[in-house]
Amino acid sequence: MGKVTGFLEIERHDRKYKPVAERVKHFNEFVVPLTEKETRDQAARCMNCGIPYCHGTGSVAPGTPGCPVNNQIPDFNDLVYQGNWEEASRNLHSTNNFPEFTGRICPAPCEASCTLNIDDNPVTIKTIECAIVDRAWENGWVKPEIPAARTGKKVAVIGSGPAGLACAQQLARAGHDVHVFEKFARAGGLLRYGIPDFKMEKHFIDRRIAQMLAEGVTFHYDAHVGLAGAVDPKQLLNEYDALALTGGAEAPRDLPIPGRDLGGIHFAMDFLPQQNRRVSNEPLGGESDILAGGKHVVVIGGGDTGSDCIGTSFRQGALSVTQLEILPAPPERENKGLTWPNWPLKMRTSSSQAEGAKREYAVLTQHFSGTDGQVDKLHCVQVDDKFKPIGGSEFELEAQLVLLAMGFVHPVHEGLLKTLGVELDPRGNVRANTEDYQTSLPKVFSAGDMRRGQSLVVWAIREGRLCARAIDTFLMGTTNLPR
Repeated sequence: MGKVTGFLEIERHDRKYKPVAERVKHFNEFVVPLTEKETRDQAARCMNCGIPYCHGTGSVAPGTPGCPVNNQIPDFNDLVYQGNWEEASRNLHSTNNFPEFTGRICPAPCEASCTLNIDDNPVTIKTIECAIVDRAWENGWVKPEIPAARTGKKVAVIGSGPAGLACAQQLARAGHDVHVFEKFARAGGLLRYGIPDFKMEKHFIDRRIAQMLAEGVTFHYDAHVGLAGAVDPKQLLNEYDALALTGGAEAPRDLPIPGRDLGGIHFAMDFLPQQNRRVSNEPLGGESDILAGGKHVVVIGGGDTGSDCIGTSFRQGALSVTQLEILPAPPERENKGLTWPNWPLKMRTSSSQAEGAKREYAVLTQHFSGTDGQVDKLHCVQVDDKFKPIGGSEFELEAQLVLLAMGFVHPVHEGLLKTLGVELDPRGNVRANTEDYQTSLPKVFSAGDMRRGQSLVVWAIREGRLCARAIDTFLMGTTNLPR
């Protein structure tokens, strides 16, 4: 629980960012870590709550309080306060395969549900988590976990995002022969090709892949399951004892309005992966360059993907970046009596937005216009709380690059899912319950965004772990894998 009186004596103090003028010149991470003493002081603030909502409820329902992977947060806070970093690492890894990912890119629902957040001063849980795992790697405490015996069972995991990686690692540790099929040249899914390097550098993924290789996981790259002439999913059904579908939710929400066919209008996930490939010296694969340098950029969509587009655009040399959101501006502060310990709706400013983006709320784009086939203007209007246009509020925005970052509607259906003939739920996701993660097909399971729809990295890791338990139980009749 940390120091008994720590929350009374020590103020909240979190990691800082390097100055904007410095960080926009490169694609490296720019978070300034706390010192060991500062981190231990922050861990000392953890109080002896009657109910530590930060733990998470164990439910799979979105919006529930706390940590979806059920991190034992008061326990590792106390271990850090006591200076027992190695035991803190063991505790942290007992529930989370990849805390260096969540310690960088998770929005930290645990901090929103911290009892000290009633007073707007939650424990810096995410920072402490990141410090634990970074110290663990530095000291060589993170090692491959080789199973004592092999089961002789083969499992194919399709998709190497956080859900697929967590599922594969857990199954390998149970002794199964696990093969991960990834359509791109490297593993990581959106961690590698969606999250910009300035939020998470890719060597963090690479060292986890090396750990998994040592644990016996086999990776098949440029292996697009379901693509004609590539990997036939029905053949995998014949060759493997179980299949896990963890391919994410990659079908983007479009904006079918007049002028959509103009050049210079792109989905965010056509734009972001290109820059990640440039940073890692990976070929673009014949795609035309989408670059923001020297352009006025408009990002449509106010979420994390939109923020990633903003930060990337500034680093490419955009003249200006404007972010549009159709929803009204959220309140500056939440009503704690109504929202705590749940995730609150309130005004947040990401590090990318703080780099100079202009944000506009309650805005609907009605059509695009351009010259010589290229977009140069957005024609917009303000809307009311029912998204109805407000007469006389029309305005125009100059833009030579428009990035659509309005989220993802469901997994891509063409290829893998249609070939297998797996049932979908009413939202277009793969139908599978949270008891056994089985789809409508025998020995086929699904987890992560492909099953639940667009969500957080921490939910992907949780579902990957639970799916591995379900598959292990299916193959062996019982399981010793932790939840």
